[in-house]
Amino acid sequence: MNRPDLTDALDRALPQTQCTRCGYPDCHAYAHAISEGEADINQCPPGGAEGIERLARITGRPVIPLNPDNGHEGPRQLAVIDEAWCIGCTLCLAACPVDSIVGGPKRMHTVIDPLCTGCELCIPVCPVDCIALVNVTGERSGWQAWSEAKAGEARARYAFHVFREDRDARERNERLASARVGQAHPITPR
Repeated sequence: MNRPDLTDALDRALPQTQCTRCGYPDCHAYAHAISEGEADINQCPPGGAEGIERLARITGRPVIPLNPDNGHEGPRQLAVIDEAWCIGCTLCLAACPVDSIVGGPKRMHTVIDPLCTGCELCIPVCPVDCIALVNVTGERSGWQAWSEAKAGEARARYAFHVFREDRDARERNERLASARVGQAHPITPR
């Protein structure tokens, strides 16, 4: 299997939580690092033991235990915002890789439960600690707490999130460049 195909196969075997616990910015980057021999197959806590087995089958590498430096396998979590404490700072909106948090500036935010991947990236950015995690899968963890359909939906939502961020940055840069051109060539009154 060539490297791009291997990267794609590995990416499809990952849970798509985009949690960064593997040490890479997203699941695709981790899959690419594995295909290049730069990362081991045991760095994805959300995928758990079954995820390591999936990656081992694809790569031909031996199954090894989850690296504790990357975290531990556990039940899938759901972010919950204490709306009474939310100050509407919007930092969680930017941190959520699948856009599962909605709200506006200086307005209460909330999590759309079925879209949350439990990545935990919203927790550290909240200045008032109004976001908590709750177990939504009981004893089930790894792929027993997730599904191919959920992974596919999370992958699509992440792709759109990245597209939207890139588009917004490009439009912002174009507006700034346009404003600079206007300042460089001021209109002189006659």
